[in-house]
Amino acid sequence: MSDKDSRAFVVGPEEAESYWQPVPANGFIRNILSQAKCNSEAPFALGTQTVAPQSFIREHTHDRHEECIHVVEGRGVARVEGVEHVIEKGSTVWVGLNKKHHFLNPHDEPMTFVWLLLPGGLDDFFREIGRERTPGQPAPEPFPRPANVEEIERRTVFGWADGTFTPKE
Repeated sequence: MSDKDSRAFVVGPEEAESYWQPVPANGFIRNILSQAKCNSEAPFALGTQTVAPQSFIREHTHDRHEECIHVVEGRGVARVEGVEHVIEKGSTVWVGLNKKHHFLNPHDEPMTFVWLLLPGGLDDFFREIGRERTPGQPAPEPFPRPANVEEIERRTVFGWADGTFTPKE
């Protein structure tokens, strides 16, 4: 990566910080760009998340953030305010403040999407709950969320998260 003070640079596919994610999402994330990394005027965070097969992201809200998801590989389901939408490569989801949403991968292949959170902070959440990942490293056995995940959620970017959610069959 070039000098961040230049405010113009390229991040290669192996250069972003990356973290394995705990159950139920499993898979991994890449924290690619943020206001701090870019020295940008606007606060944001951007990265990718790969949701493992037969895994999901719990239903949750963001009370201070808006989110955009763009699917780049695989397929799954986005549940927004209780309505299920099939998503696949090329699908984009916008989620405004306090809207309940959930992403499910009921398939046998991973689903990867680009996420953009405004004003940012999702990178901090992932850093706190994940385990550092090196590109090419085999996936670890599924591991639990930290015992203090609810505190981390409140402190970072979540308004509410369903700790009891189970996917529909």
